[in-house]
Amino acid sequence: MGFTGLARWINAPSTGLELIRENIMRNHHGQLRGRWFLSVKSYRSTLGSIPGLQVHSERSMCTLTMNENVFVLLEDPAAPTRADIVTSVQNSQTTDGQVFPVPPHYRTTFLTLRPPGALEQVLHQLRARWIPVRQTAPGAQRSQGGQQLSVEGFVFAIGNDWLVRVGHVVLAGGAVKGMLLEAEYLPLPVLHSQTADGTSELLSNLLTSVLPNIREAKTVAVTISDSQWEEVLWDREEEERQLSQEKAEPEGDPDNIYVFGDEGLTSEKKGDWIGVDRDRRSAFLIIGALKSEGIL
Repeated sequence: MGFTGLARWINAPSTGLELIRENIMRNHHGQLRGRWFLSVKSYRSTLGSIPGLQVHSERSMCTLTMNENVFVLLEDPAAPTRADIVTSVQNSQTTDGQVFPVPPHYRTTFLTLRPPGALEQVLHQLRARWIPVRQTAPGAQRSQGGQQLSVEGFVFAIGNDWLVRVGHVVLAGGAVKGMLLEAEYLPLPVLHSQTADGTSELLSNLLTSVLPNIREAKTVAVTISDSQWEEVLWDREEEERQLSQEKAEPEGDPDNIYVFGDEGLTSEKKGDWIGVDRDRRSAFLIIGALKSEGIL
């Protein structure tokens, strides 16, 4: 698993998938590796229907099923972000020393669940106040089951360093809403960018090269900054565990000649684009792209 970049071809024609497939195989000597399929669902809370409960804004939940994992993004517009709380705590410590209360949750919560379908069973058994937000083509009959949106396409390999995933965004009624293109650079688990939005010129150039030369094609890069990703990756239990370990660890002896300075180092860092972390970041980017366009 490597570093991944994502792009949207907003006005892709119905033949877009075949055009990209021909371009990759003819001009990049790519090899077809299999199919690419994602299932996406969106929900909204109905807390406002509870008598006597005042809700400023309902919460939203989006799920993306990728292979055997389900990635869940919950957003509560009324809750603060973790960055807001950290800033408030720092300001209070520098002024009157007042302890700032920590909220029960932050604005964004990102979960990884297994197996697929388990979340729906829990919501049904608990009679949770969540209802699906179904997206269909105009005039199409709304189905009561199955995914609300899917990404359907192919996975290609270009040489030994690149994987490229391309697919149509298909609504439940069959309407196509452009395409998603994902390039994965396999040699590196993380690729630091000099730009504020986290874009990579290497990945952008590859994604641009696999697009067919069509006039008036509308394409946008889907990015996430390091600060945004840090907010998503935050884990309350992990943070508390680290703090307790730091308090329990004795201070090192500066006169100990057997201290080498590499104690506690690991070969992998949380947030590197490997294994499920790569899939988590990819899922978060895809959900964010679809939400920003109003598709979810």
